[in-house]
Amino acid sequence: MPTIRIDGPKVTDLDKKRQFVKEVSDAAARLYGLPAQIMVVLLRENSPDNVGVGGELLLDRHNKNEYEK
Repeated sequence: MPTIRIDGPKVTDLDKKRQFVKEVSDAAARLYGLPAQIMVVLLRENSPDNVGVGGELLLDRHNKNEYEK
């Protein structure tokens, strides 16, 4: 049973989450040649203050970009 873990930003729209999980499951099913019904998709939502890119928090990058506008 393939397990797919995805870390990303919080998504509040449940319909978008449902669509995302379906599309990821369908893509994995095509790749592995297995039924989509056995794919396990785990979504872990992270806030910008818990993610760093290039040595700085996403929160700080976002705030910096807001000031540069």
